[in-house]
Parts: sequence; C-alpha cells; structure tokens
Amino acid sequence: MSNRNSQANKQAARERLRAERERQAKKDKLRRQLTVGGAIVVVLAIAGGIGLAVANSGGGDGSPEDTWAKAKDAKLVKPANTSGADGTTITIGKKDAKNTLALYEDPRCPGCANFEQNVGKTVEKDIADGKYKATFHLGTFLDDNLQGTGSKNAVSALGAALNKSPEAFLDLKYALYSKKYHPQETGPDKFADDSYLIKVADTVPELKGDKAFQKALKDGTYDRWALTMSDAFNKAKDVRSTPTVKLNDKLLSADGQSAPSTVDVFHSLVDKGLKK
Repeated sequence: MSNRNSQANKQAARERLRAERERQAKKDKLRRQLTVGGAIVVVLAIAGGIGLAVANSGGGDGSPEDTWAKAKDAKLVKPANTSGADGTTITIGKKDAKNTLALYEDPRCPGCANFEQNVGKTVEKDIADGKYKATFHLGTFLDDNLQGTGSKNAVSALGAALNKSPEAFLDLKYALYSKKYHPQETGPDKFADDSYLIKVADTVPELKGDKAFQKALKDGTYDRWALTMSDAFNKAKDVRSTPTVKLNDKLLSADGQSAPSTVDVFHSLVDKGLKK
C-alpha cells in the first residue's frame, strides 16, 4: 500500500513540474516576442529619423568626408597649365630641356617636407636655369593612413594655384611644406581647413588676397581634379614611398630607396644622371 501511494505521489509531482515548465516556456516566448517587437519599433524609428535627416540635408551631412564623396561624381575641371586627357600632367620648365626630373609627393608627407625644405629651392633654380624640366605627381594616400582629408584639400588648393600660374603653384607648394606651416604627422589635419590653406596662400605674393583662388578652394572647383591626380599617382610604377625623385625615369637616390636630403647629394646624383 505504501508503495503504491509513493508512486502516485511521485507521478503527481512530475505532472506539476511539467505544467510549471510549460507555463514558464510560454512566459519566456511572450517576453522574447515583446523584446524583438520593441527592438524592431526602435530600429524603424531610428531608420525613419535617419531618412528624414538625410532628406532634410539633401543627401549628405556636410562633413569633409561627405564633400569628397560627392567630388567623385562632380564635373572634372582641369587647371590651366596642365596637359593630358584629364589634366594630370604638370610640367614646369623649358620645353626644350633635354632632361626631366619627376617628383612624387603627398602634401601631408613629413619626408616630402624635409626634402622641400632642404632641396626645394635648388630644384626651382635648376628648372629656371634650364638644367631640366620637372613633372609633379601628387598623391593623397596619407589621408587614408592618417585619417582625414588634408592631402586631397591641399592638392585641390595647388590646382587653384596652378590655374593662376606655374610660379604660384611652386611657391604655394614650397610654403605648404615649410617648417612654419607643414603640420606634424600625428597632429591635427590642418590642411583639411580651407581657412588655413588660405592663410598659407596669403604668404605667396601672387595669391595674397586673390579672390578667384579663394573661391575656387571654397567651392571645391578642383576637388575632382585632386582625386584624378591621386588616381594617376597610384598607378605610377616603382613608386613605393614619398618623396620619390626620378631623373629621366631613373630613381634618384644614394641608397637605392630614399630621396636625397641635402643639396650636395642631390647635385652629385643629378650631375651623374644628366643627358649631355
């Protein structure tokens, strides 16, 4: 008798436990449905807000990144004093010069700044003397490496200067790389600021207070050109770093890698590579 009663009690207990588990499972299911449903409502509300914000802003947030994203689809405006189908060839110097010096630089590059501060004026003098003509190839890869848009913006400014004259281009390039105005590699992305570039340009006599230059920079007239220049730079062969300097398509370097950092080394390499 006692055995039968014990078995019945165990059976009853198992039934109560099963019923309790079923009730708990139903509660859990309802809770999950409410949570997911609420999340969907929140996501839809956020998405609706984003959509409204985009619609009100005309499809962009006005940030530098957004400006450059739009520049990809903008009309290509080639500065004066360029050549080639897309205006990506910049050649300065006497057309009949037998030799050609090619410089590959990124505006934010600290190595380029060092080269320009030490050798830049020598290059300009050699161009003026007819020792060689020079081609300039402008990259913007440091915007990706360091984050920001300063390289692209500086190339756009150089396009506006080149539209003025080759001399204005060279003078602004030298000013951008100067110790006074070139930003630290790990510092703020100063070249992303139009007002800062205008401040630097005002140190160039030909560009000081020039409204056309300033308008072109602020309007992004040469932004698409800057991107096109960057694309052409990326396609260059045997250019693995900046600055890269070539004379008559041959790397100009004392160690086979880096550009010459002093006038004496630069002159000795150039003299060896000149076509007579």
